[in-house]
Parts: sequence; C-alpha cells; structure tokens
Amino acid sequence: MLTAVVEKLGENGALLAGGLVIGLVFGFFAQRSRFCLRSAVIEFARNLTGGKLTVWLFAFASAVLATQLLAYAGAFDSSQARQISARGSLSGAAIGGAMFGVGMVLARGCSSRLLVLAAQGNLRSVLSGLVFAVAAQASWTGVLAPARLAISEWWTVDGGASRDLIARTGIGHGGAVLFALVWLGAAVFWARRQRVPVWGWAGAIGVGLAVAGAWWFTYAISQVGFDPHPVQALSFTGPSAEVLTRVLFSSDKPPSFDLGLVPGVFLGSFLAAWLFGELKLEGFEGGASMRRYLLGAVLMGFGGMLAGGCAVGAGLSGAAIFTITSWVTLVGIWAAAAITDRLIDQRPAAGSLDQSMPGQNQNHPLGAHPA
Repeated sequence: MLTAVVEKLGENGALLAGGLVIGLVFGFFAQRSRFCLRSAVIEFARNLTGGKLTVWLFAFASAVLATQLLAYAGAFDSSQARQISARGSLSGAAIGGAMFGVGMVLARGCSSRLLVLAAQGNLRSVLSGLVFAVAAQASWTGVLAPARLAISEWWTVDGGASRDLIARTGIGHGGAVLFALVWLGAAVFWARRQRVPVWGWAGAIGVGLAVAGAWWFTYAISQVGFDPHPVQALSFTGPSAEVLTRVLFSSDKPPSFDLGLVPGVFLGSFLAAWLFGELKLEGFEGGASMRRYLLGAVLMGFGGMLAGGCAVGAGLSGAAIFTITSWVTLVGIWAAAAITDRLIDQRPAAGSLDQSMPGQNQNHPLGAHPA
C-alpha cells in the first residue's frame, strides 16, 4: 500500500502527505486531551491531582510502548534515526533543555501547545509561536547560531550505540516494552483515582500513537524510496523554523514531512476546537504579560534548537527510542520548569493558557478533575 502511495505522489509528496495526516491526528487529540507538558510539570511540582500529569503519562507511555513494539516486531529500526546515528551534544541537551523548560513556563505552554492554542483563536499563542519560530531559525543559521554551536561542543557524544540507552543498558526492546507498560499501568491507576474523562486518556493515547506512527511512516518511506530520507518523528523546533522560512522566502527544496506536519497540527487542532465549540479569540492581558510570553518564546526557540528537540521532539519522540540526549533534555525541561514555576508563579491560581477538559473542575488552578 505504501509503495502505491509513493508511486502516485512521489517520495517527497508521500512524505508531505504523511506529515499532514499524522500532524492532523496529533493536533486533534492534543486539543481534546489538553496535552501539555508545562501543566504536567506544574501539577507535579505543586503536588496537585488535576489529571494533567496523568494525561502526559498516557501520551508518554503510549509513544514508548507503540514505538518499541514496532521495533520488537522488526517494523522499525531506530538506529537509522538522526537522534541515535549522528553525533550528539550532552551539554546542548542539558542547557538547551533547561532553557526550554524556563521558556515553557514563561510562555505558559510548550511549542506544540502554542500551536494547538493558536488554532483555537489564541492570539497570544499566535505571536509567541511566530517569535519561537524566528528564534529557532536564528539559532540554526542566523545570529544565534555561533552561541548554539559553541555550547554544543562543550560535551559531545558519538553517534550509534553511545547515544542508544537500550544498547548501553542491554535491556533490549523487550525491556523497553516492559518499562512502557509500567508507566502505562501507573497512568491507568491515576486516571481511575482522579476520574480523568474519556477524552483525557483516550486523546493522550492518540498523541502517543501519532508519535509512533511518525517513526514507522518515515522509516517505511526510507526503505521503499530511492533517495535518502531522514527517519524522524514529531518535533516542533526545526519544523516551525522551516515552515516560517518557506513562507517568507522562495525555496527550491522539495516537500518534506516537516512541511506537512505543522499545518497538519494546526488543522487538526482547529477541527477539534470547531467540532466541540471551543473556537475563541483571546489576546494579551497587558504589557507585562506580553513581555513574559515573548521572552519565553525566545528561550524555547534557542533552547529547543540547542537541545535538538522540544517537549515533544525530546520528551516523546526521542524518549520513545531511548536516545540519551533526549532523556537528558527531558530531565532538564522538567527540572528547570519546576524551579521557574516555584520562583515566578508562586500563587497556586497563577494564570494558565490551558483550558479545562470536559468534565473538569473549572475552579482548580489547572482545570483539574474532581478528586
């Protein structure tokens, strides 16, 4: 079937279409589940029981489980992914992850969450997302690139087995599947305790399956195509910068998976918000709020590009294939976000971009489920 699609659309056209479809699925389920790493970190750091951490755990465990089952069945080979095969930077992962975590709290949403909210009509997220994309591009090829490269060289790690935690620990894909099942079991336990609504856990599972689907799809295209194509999953730092560049400047680069991903997520989120009556225009609440959002967007753009992944690119996609740099980035995001929330957003009722899930208690600071 995939061969027929490639023959009809061409390799690059198939990648574009696949990115669009997988992005649409991710956007739809991310909007319905209110998937948000920032909310999960804050809930954990403040010892709340609102269900946002449970939603993230469902997405995380589903992404790892589905990806590792594909690898165990021989339908996917993670060794061909850039996050494992190429040389990586542990200093970039740690520092970039920390910067992303700080920016995520300041902007009140990670890069993927900003895109989802922008599709609902949140003008704060529209502007923050544009600044994020500009900062990411400046960090890749522009004025911030020298700083990114310098930090990246402080502590590097070779590609191959050195970046593969499954190979380094010897647990194998079976052990990775067991690891995912443990976390999935924890998510189920907390979902029952917190009475997480259906869209919370089902939508989060959809998010995780979209990540695994992207790994399988790009790998399958690389196997049937004649030209080399990167094996990748979902990420929003590089793709956002690429889409912005293509919009502003003409390019002779062929279509890619990334080029379909960002519009797909926006379309999926818009569709979900429209179907469930959640389209609503929202703006900034004042100058101080605007400065906070834009600073957070810049930190996320530079940090995400430095780390080689964002909350989804490292936290789900990279973690699902157990690349060491992605796990370092994920730890950095969690630690820095929790500290930033403690230092800046002391009040339990601090403002949040996240809307409550259907069935949630509107008075809870993060839109929590009734305990």
